[in-house]
This record gives sequence, C-alpha cells and structure tokens, in this order.
Amino acid sequence: MTPPSTRLVTSPATDSTTTQAKSGGCGCDSSTTVEMDEKLQERIAQHPCYSEDAHHHYARMHVAVAPACNIQCNYCNRKYDCANESRPGVVSELLTPEEAAHKTLVIAGKIPQMTVLGIAGPGDPLANPEKTFRTFELIAQQAPDIKLCLSTNGLMLSEYIDRIKQLNIDHVTITINMVDPEIGAKIYPWVHYKRKRYRGIEGAKLLHEKQMEGLQALKEADILCKVNSVMIPGINDKHLIEVNRVIREKGAFLHNIMPLISAPEHGTHFGLIGQRGPTPKELKELQDSCSGNMKMMRHCRQCRADAVGLLGEDRSQEFTKDKFLEMAPEYNLEMRQEVHEGIEKFKQEIKAAKEKALAGKKVANNPKILVAVATKGGGLVNQHFGHAKEFQIYEVDGNEVRFISHRKIDQYCQGGYGEEASFEHIMKVIADCKAVLVSKIGNCPKEKLQEAGIETVEAYDVIEKVALEFYEQWNRE
Repeated sequence: MTPPSTRLVTSPATDSTTTQAKSGGCGCDSSTTVEMDEKLQERIAQHPCYSEDAHHHYARMHVAVAPACNIQCNYCNRKYDCANESRPGVVSELLTPEEAAHKTLVIAGKIPQMTVLGIAGPGDPLANPEKTFRTFELIAQQAPDIKLCLSTNGLMLSEYIDRIKQLNIDHVTITINMVDPEIGAKIYPWVHYKRKRYRGIEGAKLLHEKQMEGLQALKEADILCKVNSVMIPGINDKHLIEVNRVIREKGAFLHNIMPLISAPEHGTHFGLIGQRGPTPKELKELQDSCSGNMKMMRHCRQCRADAVGLLGEDRSQEFTKDKFLEMAPEYNLEMRQEVHEGIEKFKQEIKAAKEKALAGKKVANNPKILVAVATKGGGLVNQHFGHAKEFQIYEVDGNEVRFISHRKIDQYCQGGYGEEASFEHIMKVIADCKAVLVSKIGNCPKEKLQEAGIETVEAYDVIEKVALEFYEQWNRE
C-alpha cells in the first residue's frame, strides 16, 4: 500500500475518527440528523487537531505574530530563542502579519498537505488583535482553501466573536484549566483586563466568567471549540472531571487534557518549585474517565507557537525568517487540491484495510495490552526503530485497536554516540508495552528488548492489522 505522492512532503498516517454529532460546538443533541453529522465530519476532516484521522495525513502551521499576553500562567515562560524546545509559548522569532502571510504561502506550496493556519502565540492572539486579524485577512485573501484556527485563553473571546465569525475562523481553542476560582488562583497569579490587573481568586473568577462567556458565544456562532486543559497533579487533576462536565454542557466539541510540562530549565514557576507533571498512566486514567462525556483528543503534541508540518514532526527550522523571505511563494490551488484528493483516496484504502482486519473480531473478556508503534504516517507501521523520535501507543484487546497516546523518545540511532543512554530512556518510556511494531530493527536493540520481555514485530502494513496479528499470537502463548 503506497501513500499518495505529495512531492516535497513527508509521508502521511491514519486512524479512524468517530465523531458524535451530539458533542459538537454547534449545539447538536441526540436528535441530530445524519446529514448534520456528515457536515460536522466534513468540517473536521482535514484539521489535524480536531480529527485523529486527519492528524496522520494533514499538516498544520502556526505563525508567531502575537507576543503579548493578558494573563500569567504558572506553567508558562515565553522564550523566543529555544529552537530545540517543543512546548506551547516557545518560538524562535516573531513575525509581522505580512511576513506571516508570505511564510504561509511558501509553506502551502512546499507542503501541500498543510491545511490549517493557526495563531497560538507566543502570547495570546486576542491580546494582539490588530496583528492577529490582519494576518488572517491576508491569508484568507490569498489562500482561501486554508482553514484558519485560533487558540486563546478566552479572556477577550466574547468581545471579538463577531470579527472571528466575519473572517470565517471555524475552529477556536480555549485553554480552560478550572471552573473553580480557588483552584484557578493556584494556576494564574494575575489577569490583566481593561487596563487593570486582578490577582488571586479575583483574577481567576474574572477569567472563568469570561471563558464561559466565550464558550457560549462560540456555540451561538456555530464555531467548533476545542478546550485544552493542562493536568497539574495535586492542583487540578481531580477537578478536570468537573471541567469536562461543564464544557460539555456548554457545547465544546473536543476536550484535550494534556500533561503539565514542568522542568526547572524552562524557568516557569511550577518548574522552579518542583511541581511534577502526570505520569502516562495518570493521564490515560483521567482521559478515560472523561471520555464517556465527550470526544477526547489524545494525539496532541503540545506544539510550539511556530510549529510547521505534521503533528509529531517540526519543520520550523527549515523555514526560519532568513530562509523563507528568500523563497518565492509557490501556492497553487489546483496542485494542492490534487494532493488532497490523493490523500483522501489513500485514506479510503487504509479504511478498507482496517475494516478487513477488524472483521469478525468479537471475542469477549479479552485482556488489554499496549503496543508501541514506529510510524512516519499513513496509518502504517513504516519506520525503523532507530529513526523514531516518538512511539504511538495503541491499546489492543483482540476486538479493536485503539490509539491512546504518543510518547516522545530519544532517537536510538545516533552514529554510535549516546545509544546506550537513549536505549535506557526508550525502555522506560515503553516499559508497559508488550511489543514494538517497526518496519526494521537492528539485532542489538532487538535482543535487548526481548531480554526485557518486549517483543519486536517487523512489518510494513496497516497498524491495526499488524497489532491484531501480534495480539492473536500473544494471546495463544
């Protein structure tokens, strides 16, 4: 099975997304018609953040035009010079709206499966409204097929909802970490609103009220809303179940519970005081406990505010200002549509292969196991063990294969340098997995994995098919 040609593009990837229309930000309920459900599916079909299926195939890019922020988060420290860091709020350089539009047109030609242009910082886009909306205006005029996406803390959202709707920004993400101001006061030292700074519970209460107003405004405007929540053990981890309930009732489409990134070298308050992030097990348990209420996003990479490429890769250093300003835009709508048609055809092939692999799998009371998959995309096991920088983790029970998370690792193949240390890190990351599915693996790491009780499966095929075949063998043994 060969992925579609995308010229200068890296290969894609997949997993099916089941969209429940009743979870939509459009205010749908259980009486939603099939037609409306199909329309909702169409709105997310090429958005890699809103659709798990799309994230294997379509790319996104962020442009860093919004440096100012109107709240302070204890997990955030915006730096502009950390090219090797992948976390929200980090960029290498700021752009003007004109530079951002030029960069978008350049990348739309170089990476034609790039379908979404987002503004996510490094501050808050709505604390920089002129730069943000000017950027969207320029891109909407010159590249009408690119979806426009906005990420905000929600403080000013209700006040700009008409402008957002006017520009046809169809996807908005709000970061909501609490619905209880007492908990919010532990996360936000201050909130700056209309030339006044509010601290402690007063600031958190104001932020909460404005976030709920913004969420309601998005629902009324029929704009899809994803809510991001940072899981902070001991502060809001138990509380996020209540957050999930509230945002579901108020019309959020998708909930993304992501782990706190906390390290002293980041210079954040939480990092400096030693606040830990959740373990993968803790994160999964919380996501599972919330998944019955609404659709959960589990494929988030917590990407930089200048990220470029597929989720799971970052090509931003290929398009730094000194490089992209020298490049002539190659935006070609017909060529891009041709690439997208090829991707959709390939997705249908993958879907058919998955359905065939899952057909007749109705075994009761099977134990669940985890497997780690090395993939470059396309919904395929198609990456060498030594080249992987992350593993996608799937839960298998013999009846289905379910994506649950991704886990970053230190790349094993480094020309002999540091491979022992990187392998130790890999072992810690996948210690709870029964197998690693790869296209190829060397004898040395293969033997080490086997000694640790982790099987290796070499294949180039649909992830679900390979995972189920391994499961059947494992279950027999």
